Amino acid sequence: MAITHLYNDNFEENVRGSELPVLVDFWATWCGPCRMIAPIVEEISDEYDGRLNVFKVDVDEAEQVAMQFGIMSIPTLMIFKNGEEQERIVGYRSKEDLAAVVEKYL
Repeated sequence: MAITHLYNDNFEENVRGSELPVLVDFWATWCGPCRMIAPIVEEISDEYDGRLNVFKVDVDEAEQVAMQFGIMSIPTLMIFKNGEEQERIVGYRSKEDLAAVVEKYL
């Protein structure tokens, strides 16, 4: 399943309005660790399809959203449940680490 990219104008409805838990990957094209974690985020999206919504936010294209959440370092991955932030992971993580965090909110 392709991961949807979110912007300033569609973040709220997709993340806060989601009935499923949400994983948001804040990233940028120029960020090496972001490119390293991207395939892991895609695998998580595929494996948890139907139980978790996964979105990507390019901090350069959605500056308002990045500022709203105080994103200072990327990659930053955030888990939302019932529209509220539950957990924040900053920096590269293994697939096992990321899956363990996701499992807590399913």
